[in-house]
Amino acid sequence: MGSRLGSTAQNALEVARFGGLDTEEDASPFEVVTEQRVYRLRHYFPESADGPVMLLVPPLMITAEVYDISSRVSAVGVLRDLGVDPWVVDFGAPEREPGGLERTVTDHVVAVSDAVDRIRAITGRDVHLAGYSQGGMFVYQAAAYRRSEGVASVVTFGSPADTSVGLPFGLPSWIATEGAERIPDWMLGGFAVPGWVTRLGFQLLSPVKSVRSRAEFIMQLHDRERLAPRERQRRFLEREGWVSWPGPALAEFIRQFIQHNRMLTGGFVIGDRLVTLADITCPVLTFVGEVDEIAAPPMVRGIRRAAPRAQVYEACLRAGHFGLVVGSLAISRTWPSVAAWVRWREGDGELPEIVAPVNGDEEAPPAALPGGPAGYGLQLAMGIGTNAARSAFRTAARAVQGTRQLTGEAAQNLPRLARLERIHSNTRMSMGLLLDEQARRMPAEVFFLYQGRAHTHDAAKRRIDAIVRGLIHIGVRHGDAVGVLMGTRPTALALVAALSRLGAVAVLLRPDGDPAAEAALSGITRVIADPEHAARAARLDGVEGYVLGGAGRGDRGPLTDMERIDPDAVEPPKWYRPNPGRAGDLAFVIFSGDGEHLRASRITNRRWALSAFGTASSAALSPADTVYSITPLQHPSALLMSLGGAVAGGARLALAGGYDPETFWDEARRYGVTVASYTWTLLRDLADAPPDPAERHHAVRLFIGSGMPRNLWRRVEDRFAPARVLEFYASTEGEAVLVNLSGKKPGSLGRPLPGSAEVRLARYDLESGRLVQGPDGLAVECGPGEIGMLLARVRPSAVGSAARPVRGVFRPEDAWTITGDLFRRDDDGDFWLVGRDAELIHTAEGIVPPGPIRDALGDLPYIDTVAVYGIPAGDGELAAAAVGLRGGAGAGSAPEGAGLKPVDLSEALLRVDPGLRPSIVRVVDEVPVTAGRRLRTAPLREEGIPAADDGRVYYRDRAGAYRPLTEAARRRLLRAPAAREAR
Repeated sequence: MGSRLGSTAQNALEVARFGGLDTEEDASPFEVVTEQRVYRLRHYFPESADGPVMLLVPPLMITAEVYDISSRVSAVGVLRDLGVDPWVVDFGAPEREPGGLERTVTDHVVAVSDAVDRIRAITGRDVHLAGYSQGGMFVYQAAAYRRSEGVASVVTFGSPADTSVGLPFGLPSWIATEGAERIPDWMLGGFAVPGWVTRLGFQLLSPVKSVRSRAEFIMQLHDRERLAPRERQRRFLEREGWVSWPGPALAEFIRQFIQHNRMLTGGFVIGDRLVTLADITCPVLTFVGEVDEIAAPPMVRGIRRAAPRAQVYEACLRAGHFGLVVGSLAISRTWPSVAAWVRWREGDGELPEIVAPVNGDEEAPPAALPGGPAGYGLQLAMGIGTNAARSAFRTAARAVQGTRQLTGEAAQNLPRLARLERIHSNTRMSMGLLLDEQARRMPAEVFFLYQGRAHTHDAAKRRIDAIVRGLIHIGVRHGDAVGVLMGTRPTALALVAALSRLGAVAVLLRPDGDPAAEAALSGITRVIADPEHAARAARLDGVEGYVLGGAGRGDRGPLTDMERIDPDAVEPPKWYRPNPGRAGDLAFVIFSGDGEHLRASRITNRRWALSAFGTASSAALSPADTVYSITPLQHPSALLMSLGGAVAGGARLALAGGYDPETFWDEARRYGVTVASYTWTLLRDLADAPPDPAERHHAVRLFIGSGMPRNLWRRVEDRFAPARVLEFYASTEGEAVLVNLSGKKPGSLGRPLPGSAEVRLARYDLESGRLVQGPDGLAVECGPGEIGMLLARVRPSAVGSAARPVRGVFRPEDAWTITGDLFRRDDDGDFWLVGRDAELIHTAEGIVPPGPIRDALGDLPYIDTVAVYGIPAGDGELAAAAVGLRGGAGAGSAPEGAGLKPVDLSEALLRVDPGLRPSIVRVVDEVPVTAGRRLRTAPLREEGIPAADDGRVYYRDRAGAYRPLTEAARRRLLRAPAAREAR
């Protein structure tokens, strides 16, 4: 007993003095190949270097010795013994490195990529890249950053790729997400986390195991030989293996990968480059700890969804977080399997037994239980108390998850709607004002993304303020109208924002339109163009031209170059006040139509704010979202919805230089898109495109826009589930806004957005174009199912500028505007667009709106697009419908059963009142569309009734059935009113 006590005392004194027992074990030999600012590159066993190369990356808070703790627990030793050449990235101890506590995630990812380049240059081999925990996240990020160039494979151990499914210890993800939102950037990145704090946190995640391990050490302190084999491992985990976590890296990690989950969604920023794990194309092997409380299996398995182009393999071990790479199980199972994997990828040997390929979301079969079923049962029993409590907590968390989501969105949206309600004509409100607010609140956060680069709010504000001074220098003042002739590019966005900040009016000329006619219609005297459109701007008569953007690039032409103006040399005049715009002030002018149908729409700051806050509220936009604007900045959907919603919601804005269905999913992944905009039939090509690997497990949750046909709506939601369509209706100049929030009724435009103008449906005489009056002389409101004209309430201060205003409609002194759009309202109160008064077809049977025909034919599964229009015939018009078939198949060339059938036409149109059915239905190769993908009926109308020998035209006979058009029937249609032909 005395000897035992003496040994215990002697060993305890050694532990107290030196932190542990001296085991006389040496580390594996290595040489430092290079020493850079952020890392040192270690090459282990350099004297015997040969074979395939593997680079091991440690996590931020643990030293590189995690891969070589002792001669008995050495990952690099096992790899070398099994024919792999091991290299290790050593980030050192940041607290002891110059500038170490200022490092960012970018610094570490770029360091790993640099190490790959150096190893390839030395060995002439591609590198197998491996990382543990957060080191594995660095490995994923570096492989994506490199687009897998030079990376033979990726191997990770307990590395999360999806934090939305939970956090360590089974905590729900909203705890970190909501907590991070409440911590300001200066606080989050203002301090480093000491190594002892991280160590304590890890120990608290497994308190029973930590206490048991310490108790066993004390009880065996007398037996040095028994303690020696695990002593280096104990010292590493208890003390020596932990280092500080730099504050900036911590802030970036929490913002990008915890709060916004961009490992899964893509769009995280390395330097100023956008990166997505979807760019990983090399094979991936991920080790999953089935009892890992820090990186739970669902978090780790997120790589299957995050990297859809990579073939993912999985190895499941009954291990905790540390047990995957450290300890007896790691030495006997993990590292031999890693070596076998490398050899197999190099064409030498078989796929390791515990490794299995995975596809989709199925799970790989688990490995055998350590110690057999009885041994694992004993381990499980020892943790039964904490597991029971954990299970109860998880159950409760799931029960409140839906409620929390709803209350969270309400908490986010109520202030937006309340602010919208408080906006009056004299309220200060403008795009420039909201951008300034966001820049003050989150200067370091990304504002917009363009061509793979990220631009922060702070950088955008500096550019906008510089342009403001340039505008002042050329004489622009508050209230002046200035033409903007530019493609979609950062300079165009900055110029529009600068004009708003100055209080001027941005007149958005369309590069694909007629700038001369638009400039004349708007009466501008100045135009600012980008270099690509400078020549066209120079040709505008009576308009002074300037060029902005692309400094030093492109043909500047004869225009004054605003890039040569030194903003620091411009002294703001006394009259200048940033963001002076009031809600009632004119802010933007946009154009639609062409030729004699060219129309200018005047948008006030209030109208822009209505769309901005309305979009942000309806789509529940937050800083975790990226809104993808795939329409030009001059289009209302981009200006009002995408840009406006992103600014009001604090979301990131991704600008597309153009729309290409073939690259849509690549860009959506790279930008981390969660919300994508559309107009009319823009998504048709995307819905019909061949499957794209990047489409699998995409992060898009909403497609937002207006004008999508009902059949396309269904196809988009069916193909891209769980994403859904959020359809808006908004009058460009008025304040009526409808939105289908529930998405349960494809084709419906929903109900009025809170904060927008009050709307009502009034009976409308289609023949006279007037509201129907009741006995009291007031308008008559429509009942459910009745077609009527949509009226929008007008504020008294806006009556003078309203289009088609009417007074005394439902009561004396009230004021409304006629929108020109016919709707019906169903029993639930949802609005359905029937047609616009300009689209009405005047037949002998009466006036035919296009909506019912369009919806009925569009419901046929093989019909792609439907255009309804009138053809002049006799004293009136014939109602006609042109349809395009899915796949472009015509009646004569379609596969059997795929063409248009007359019986299908007759059955589909039975749902339409007889007097509203078309006289002609024709199949066309392609329905004409505008640049914004709105269907064009004018060319079809000009073609009249096609020839009878076309073989793709059907007419309605006297019995109401549809038959192939004959020459006799065609002559009757041309000379006879439509009503007679159908009788």
